[in-house]
Amino acid sequence: MIYLGLAGGILAFVTTAVLFWYCLPRDGKIHRFVGTELEPYVAVAFCSGFALSFTMILSAVLDMITPVK
Repeated sequence: MIYLGLAGGILAFVTTAVLFWYCLPRDGKIHRFVGTELEPYVAVAFCSGFALSFTMILSAVLDMITPVK
């Protein structure tokens, strides 16, 4: 189960990073959410995705290095 948490954290990180990369401006065009009322929520979603992934990864790593009693 520990490795499942680690894999889930890595998957959440990769998914969030790919979505963030997709939303970056390119060819002089901005993303469709820029300048709308949804813009702050998109930023919160990215921050939440990265925070969730790092929390899952850290939890799994700490479970792996902590001795079981």
